[in-house]
Amino acid sequence: MKNRRKHFDDEHEEHIDESWLIPYADIMTLLLALFIVLFASSVVDKQKFMSIMESFKSELTGTKIESNTTGLSVKPSDLEHSDQAPNEPQQQAQAAEENIEDQELLDLKGRIEKYIADNQLQADVSLQDTKRGVEITFKEVILFDPGRANLKESSYHTLDAIIGLINTVPNPISIEGHTDNVPIRNSTFPSNWELSSARAVSVLHYFEEKNVTKERLQFVGFGEYKPIFPNDSAEHKQANRRVNIVILRNS
Repeated sequence: MKNRRKHFDDEHEEHIDESWLIPYADIMTLLLALFIVLFASSVVDKQKFMSIMESFKSELTGTKIESNTTGLSVKPSDLEHSDQAPNEPQQQAQAAEENIEDQELLDLKGRIEKYIADNQLQADVSLQDTKRGVEITFKEVILFDPGRANLKESSYHTLDAIIGLINTVPNPISIEGHTDNVPIRNSTFPSNWELSSARAVSVLHYFEEKNVTKERLQFVGFGEYKPIFPNDSAEHKQANRRVNIVILRNS
């Protein structure tokens, strides 16, 4: 009896647990699959290789990739979580602000046009909408005496009306002086540079006195170097002697 039991125990001890073979076989299978894929990718074209690599990436990261005839693309649903997604609301807001500004400047241009027409100023004041903004052009004759930079008192009424309209928008304002090419040399203005700048400054100070916010104002004198016509006739020279008031776009 003892001999039979001992024989049974020996048989039991010799039995080895082989459950480790299952994960080992799985690992070997995966390695085999990997080697097959690597071998296959070495003989396919670049597009197929990229498809395989993106497939691995999608499995590891959870990103869904769709292939098409030109390559791989991410589904629109995945773009909602990309780094570019937060920029879309900002771009939409910026576009909305630009549309509002464009409309405000368009409305302002319409009101200034009406004022010019109602007061029959078309011969001396012109208006245009440019990329820079709304540009009001005053001929010299309405603002200054020849060779002088002090505003005429007769110009105050017109400037006051324009300032009232301009103050309906918050945009910056550029005041720009221009002359013809006739040289000026005196103790006050050694050249047309000084004359054009002094005229622009006179208009700027008038705006300042009328409580236009100083931070909105800037000026420049161009002298004779930005004519709108060749200085080949008295009429053209008169048109070139001007001051532009530009209500600038913010963007």
